[in-house]
Amino acid sequence: TTGAALEHFTVNFTITNLLYSSELENPDSVKFRASRRVMNTLLDRLLKKSSIGPVFQGCETTAFRYEPGSDRDQTRVDAVCTYSKEPWAAPLDRVGLYHQVSNKTRGITQLGPYSLDKDSLYVNG
Repeated sequence: TTGAALEHFTVNFTITNLLYSSELENPDSVKFRASRRVMNTLLDRLLKKSSIGPVFQGCETTAFRYEPGSDRDQTRVDAVCTYSKEPWAAPLDRVGLYHQVSNKTRGITQLGPYSLDKDSLYVNG
C-alpha cells in the first residue's frame, strides 16, 4: 500500500497586538523562531479540533510581514498547513474550514494570547 498524498493549504491572518520588528523578517533570529514555535502550536491545536483533525499533519509558519501603510502594531502571519489526502476523508472544504476557524477564534478576534484583525483571515487564498 502507498501512503496518502500530502496536500497543503495556506492560512493567513493579521495579529493586532504583536509589534512588528525587523527581527521577524529574519528566520534565524531568536524572535522569529520563538514566534514561529508559538504560532505553529496555536494553529496545530486549533486545526486538530476541526473537521480536518483526523487527517491534519501540522502547520509551519513561513513568514511574519508588515503591511505597508498599516499600523506597526500589526503583524501579518503566513502559514502552510499539511494534511494527508486519505481516500476515506472528505475533500478539503476551505469555506467550511474558514467558518470553523472563525468560530474557534471568537469570530476571528482571538488566537491564544493574540488579538486578530477580524477581516484578515484567509484559508488558501
